Amino acid sequence: MKVIVIGGGAAGMLSAIFAARNGHDVILLEKNDKLGKKLYITGKGRCNLTNACDTEELFRSVVTNPKFLYGSFYGFNNFDVINFFEELGLKTKIERGNRVFPESDKSSDVIGALLRELKKCNVDIRYNNEVSELIIEDNTFKGVKIKQESGILYGDKVIVATGGLSYQATGSTGDGYRFAKQMGHKVTKLYPSLVPMNVEEVEVAKELQGLSLKNIQIKITSKGKQIYSDFGELLFTHFGVTGPVILSASSYCIPHMENKDLLLSIDLKPALSKEQLDARILRDFDEFSNKQYKNALDELLPRKLIQVIIALSKIDPEKKVNLITKEERQRIVDLLKGMEFHITRLRDYNEAVITKGGIQVKEINPSTMESKLISNVYFIGEVLDLDALTGGFNLQIAWSTAFIAGNAV
Repeated sequence: MKVIVIGGGAAGMLSAIFAARNGHDVILLEKNDKLGKKLYITGKGRCNLTNACDTEELFRSVVTNPKFLYGSFYGFNNFDVINFFEELGLKTKIERGNRVFPESDKSSDVIGALLRELKKCNVDIRYNNEVSELIIEDNTFKGVKIKQESGILYGDKVIVATGGLSYQATGSTGDGYRFAKQMGHKVTKLYPSLVPMNVEEVEVAKELQGLSLKNIQIKITSKGKQIYSDFGELLFTHFGVTGPVILSASSYCIPHMENKDLLLSIDLKPALSKEQLDARILRDFDEFSNKQYKNALDELLPRKLIQVIIALSKIDPEKKVNLITKEERQRIVDLLKGMEFHITRLRDYNEAVITKGGIQVKEINPSTMESKLISNVYFIGEVLDLDALTGGFNLQIAWSTAFIAGNAV
């Protein structure tokens, strides 16, 4: 049987391997001149392959339609992914937050391992082949039209692994959504997700630009109601905030962006209660009793943050700390336990790790990834209405759905 895979990203490569291992003739069509362009830049070029958490956390980390992934995740779970790559000769390691990376810290080694296996399985890889249309007759797949050659490639089954709209320079231009709509599938509203945020207090953000805060807690509220809370790492930029906790939070902010009242609160000292933090500040002030306020926070905060906290606290920086009142000290505590920024917008697809939204999953068979509307057409990975938090979970969705489709064909 001839199986055509459209898209040579993570999901496309893996599904091609499993389809070929099942004895099919597999043709992998890639519009770029190389495979895995988006995979190459994931995890800042290190490629966060998956997450070595337990199964419950795997499902909890999926933001949209986790139940749809029940068969996929149990069919090919995170540890199966690790074993798969280890068997291909790629050694892996587990880092903070259970993130799994190649031991070499090189995403090119992940792509190299997949490419070697594709060749070993005799997959016919065709570069610079962009599919313009799927040929459907009697609600059944028959072939694809290739843009460059203006030709038709006939096949028995097709796996669509074209990705979303994020990082469009890598070739993710939404082709799969177009194919799906042409076949009568519904595509939910699309948004850039796992994306940095602009804030109203941009001058403060600029002052803190480049400052990375580890082990902080964030809380995001809309109309006073909490919509997200997380603990981890945050980075200030010239326009606002980014970093793992912010990227994950963006997934939950999308439905609330129209309210224009999203408030980000950063707890800089989550390990301490307000009373404990006040006692700590008091200890420092006793130790530096003759120092000016502007010189008495070195033990408590990173240098870049001190000037900002001083300005926001509205306490005279020249004031001796032994003259600072209890009320003024309370202002410092409140600031450190809840530094606030108003979120004005999320960044666009060029900075988004993934696309939120996609082909409606109720029109896809979760056991096979085959379309319920058109026979012999399979959709996998980011083109589906599935998305998860940062930490390797989105790649896990790609691997698991690819495994299911690669075996189902």
